[in-house]
Amino acid sequence: MKFPGPLENQRLSFLLEKAISREAQMWKVNVPKMPTNQNVSPSQRDEVIQWLAKLKYQFNLYPETFALASSLLDRFLATVKAHPKYLSCIAISCFFLAAKTIEEDERIPVLKVLARDSFCGCSSSEILRMERIILDKLNWDLHTATPLDFLHIFHAIAVSTRPQLLFSLPKLSPSQHLAVLTKQLLHCMAFNQLLQFKGSMLALAMVSLEMEKLIPDWLSLTIELLQKAQMDSSQLIHCRELVAHHLSTLQSSLPLNSVYVYRPLKHTLATCDKGVLRLHPSSAPGPDFSKDSSKPEVPVRGSTVLYHHLPAASGGCKHASAKRKVEEMEVDDFYDGIKRLYNEDNASENMSSVCGTDLSRQEGHASPCPPLQPVSVM
Repeated sequence: MKFPGPLENQRLSFLLEKAISREAQMWKVNVPKMPTNQNVSPSQRDEVIQWLAKLKYQFNLYPETFALASSLLDRFLATVKAHPKYLSCIAISCFFLAAKTIEEDERIPVLKVLARDSFCGCSSSEILRMERIILDKLNWDLHTATPLDFLHIFHAIAVSTRPQLLFSLPKLSPSQHLAVLTKQLLHCMAFNQLLQFKGSMLALAMVSLEMEKLIPDWLSLTIELLQKAQMDSSQLIHCRELVAHHLSTLQSSLPLNSVYVYRPLKHTLATCDKGVLRLHPSSAPGPDFSKDSSKPEVPVRGSTVLYHHLPAASGGCKHASAKRKVEEMEVDDFYDGIKRLYNEDNASENMSSVCGTDLSRQEGHASPCPPLQPVSVM
């Protein structure tokens, strides 16, 4: 979301005002319902949102489609009293409505294929009937400002007013950085405790937490964005705490992945601060790799990042740790859809290309290490 010339800030402010006005018309305070057999419980709502996230990957749709589907589902559940047995039909109908609203015609899944491959348990005709019910209850108005829309706007304002924002992450372009935040936001949208906040509040809390890690004057920029959006500071503080807790819990729950270390020379593995692997010369005999019998080392449990040639100096740990933060994020699916917002037609190389390629080539021999499989939570 980058606009050339001096009109950039004016254009972003206009988009923010328009989105805030739209959100004020649509948003309703979430009233938690008592879990009964007749009501959709918060945990059931979270489960079906996570299911929609998997469908987004399965059908290769934009993150905007998932964000709109989640917003439509929450709006509908806040309007009517839905029985849990109809929840999957409601969710897939919201997903299909969002796809027809956001996606290009050629990317919209065929309804029969969607009903079959999603295993929603309902037929095409049932989805169409549920679509009509949803449209009637929402007054045929599907164009609402989602948390992802606000994330795009707040991030663009932050990058345009603080060009030094990404200096500490030189390998990331603005669209790649936005892709990282997008993945985190989609996880937070499946967390029912955050429904008490507007989408604009959730997006600003995430941007504020990210700026706190990157620039020293993050507080002044947060206040500027807070004033532009006309939000309550106490609610923002509360929202920041919940988002930080949820993201930390999510990160700690990620499963370990195997790391295959290829040792063409005599090296031993050592660990440095924060679990970063480092190679040291060793006097112990290492494995002999010939042209006919090249084998990788035994898998080592630990970080999911592969390093090409790490220096033995202590400064290598700090560099590798900073690099790991970038490479651990799975943002390819979001980056392709987001880079157009920044007019980055010739984007930099994909972050995930580190794994499985260009690893320790010596004397023309390719590395025998197998590519790592990405870890996905949603």
